[in-house]
Amino acid sequence: MRQYLTEFIGTFFLVLTIGLTVIDGTPLAPLAIGSALMVMVYMGGHVSGAHYNPAVTLAVFMRGRLEARHIAPYMGAQVLGAFAASATVHLMLERAFAPAPGGDGNLPAVLLAEFLFTFALALVVLASATAKDTEGNSFYGLAIGFTVMVGAFAAGPISGGAFNPAVGLGPILWGVLAAGGSLTHLWIYLVAPLAGGAVAALVFKYQHPHDE
Repeated sequence: MRQYLTEFIGTFFLVLTIGLTVIDGTPLAPLAIGSALMVMVYMGGHVSGAHYNPAVTLAVFMRGRLEARHIAPYMGAQVLGAFAASATVHLMLERAFAPAPGGDGNLPAVLLAEFLFTFALALVVLASATAKDTEGNSFYGLAIGFTVMVGAFAAGPISGGAFNPAVGLGPILWGVLAAGGSLTHLWIYLVAPLAGGAVAALVFKYQHPHDE
């Protein structure tokens, strides 16, 4: 249970930071979001692996560092954390939020942005937090947080910058239940990030053929 609680807490504070900074229009929101992920990774890395993201959980499972019986509880805890954070943001600011494509809503560009930066995030997690060559390092949280920060700055205006099915699912579901939101874009934030996580695991295994 301690792993699942850790996944809930880490995802909660990640999504809480996203909601509060995005709604308030914080100029350096990506820096705050990346930093929130970084500190939560350091908080929970030694307990649960600090995934806070179903796409990362999928990648870690495919890499062989998570038993199949943990997949559903991990993902469930992450989605619950995101949902609770979305409700908390609504309570604090009296507004709901949810990721949505930006710009002209070019669907191929949106899908590609979510896929690529989730791929990058999952690959960085695998390389910095699970590889034998980097075992015991102290930089993994910084690397993971900065990857999300870079993605949010670079692709946030294109896709909404979720790179995480929980970041899509929690706020969108809360928006539907409490604020008359729509499920229209939900599939984007499920399909593209999960595909990115899966491909990252395959690439990692190719890069590290002897790291089992």
